Amino acid sequence: MAVFREAVRAWVGGGPEEPVRELAGRLAVRVAVLLEGPSDLAAVDALAARRGRDLAAEGVCALPMGGAMNVGRYARLLGPTGLGLRLTGLCDERELPYYTRGLERAGAAPDGVFVCAADLEDELVRALGPARVAELAHAEGDHRALRTFLNQPAQQGRTAQQQFRRFLGTTSGRKIRYGRVLVEAVEPCRVPAPLDALLAAL
Repeated sequence: MAVFREAVRAWVGGGPEEPVRELAGRLAVRVAVLLEGPSDLAAVDALAARRGRDLAAEGVCALPMGGAMNVGRYARLLGPTGLGLRLTGLCDERELPYYTRGLERAGAAPDGVFVCAADLEDELVRALGPARVAELAHAEGDHRALRTFLNQPAQQGRTAQQQFRRFLGTTSGRKIRYGRVLVEAVEPCRVPAPLDALLAAL
């Protein structure tokens, strides 16, 4: 499925269509999950693994698009006007208009998108609580970086929720790593509703 994902990315960028169609048939791909970025993919994969699901074996491909503004191109190529896959997705509230417009133009139903209030990291920090996120940061070896970050003048006056959400995005690759770490740590009954609903819909 990772090869299919890369073939789709190349196709969206102007590459060949044939490898995508060949892989889609061989892998029996039936659903494309349109995600804004790789941290969302890490979270989706982590929750699927926790629930004993193999999305690739189920014909589900989660695709990080490199930003919500790309949803129109992905939807046009993968949805009813292209490969004919069922489309769903996860996005931030502020990016929902891009998803709605892109899916509608591709002839896909926009009601299959699950929306995070701010973003998925914010949802996960709220579900776990700042104290638990701090424990996880310590376990990941980020306690010094976190302490330095929290002592910055720009962070004074912000809520702990806002501080931890911002911390996750301060270093390249951190959001991706914590997308997995936070999902693996959250209590089953506390999984953020948009992420939980997305998995249930696949």
